[in-house]
Amino acid sequence: MGLQNILDMFFFPIISMPPLLAVISMALIISSLTTIIYKYTTNQSLMKQLKDEMKELQKASKELRSDPAKAMDVQKKAMEANLKYMSHSLKPTIITFIPVIIIFSWMSSHFAFNAINPGQEFSVEMLFEKGTAGNATIILPKEINLAEDDATKKISDDKIKWNLRAEKEGTYNLEFRFNGNKHKKEILVTNGKKYLQQSTKISNEKVKEIKIGYQKLVLIPLGYRNWMGWLGVYIWGSLLFTSLLRKWMKIH
Repeated sequence: MGLQNILDMFFFPIISMPPLLAVISMALIISSLTTIIYKYTTNQSLMKQLKDEMKELQKASKELRSDPAKAMDVQKKAMEANLKYMSHSLKPTIITFIPVIIIFSWMSSHFAFNAINPGQEFSVEMLFEKGTAGNATIILPKEINLAEDDATKKISDDKIKWNLRAEKEGTYNLEFRFNGNKHKKEILVTNGKKYLQQSTKISNEKVKEIKIGYQKLVLIPLGYRNWMGWLGVYIWGSLLFTSLLRKWMKIH
């Protein structure tokens, strides 16, 4: 069982939520865990002392604007205190870095795009090196049909795009043929919320990548391009929760 499947099982209650609520819940969970780890892996008395020292030095620096030499000396001390504060903050960052990256990867596989549903039309693109000419052919399993397209198409603007339609749930391999070479791209058709990696890089002198045309999952429709996806919601939620938790737990 892969790590993604383990996380699917662990976070199953969250996956079942509406996407916006799920991402906010993840922001709260991760913020809570990282804040707790920060509190108990740092010397809070020392951190408070350093913070107070930096405030006093910044205040003194402003009052000494008319005396550049003394102001420079105070700023140097403030920088030393700041570096010491940052060095003590490094330990919890190291502890949480890899787990947070793993969870981010898992979130990206669930909340970045809309899944491909049975009966839904979607697109796949084959991207080529600049100036590449010729034709490419897509070979489909019986459960996937071309949506008013030809299987063999000519390269135009360094790419070929096919519109497809999935008939039922399942994991399928699409095959692409160009210049005697075969390339495969796996897709997932599901009534759930999961999807596979959007892009596959190709180590071929002419073919660059094969890309699935997923539709972006917009959680909050802000702006003319509806830019507020899972990452934006997570960042704002994380900043809010972390700020509130630090005040509540009296963390310095």
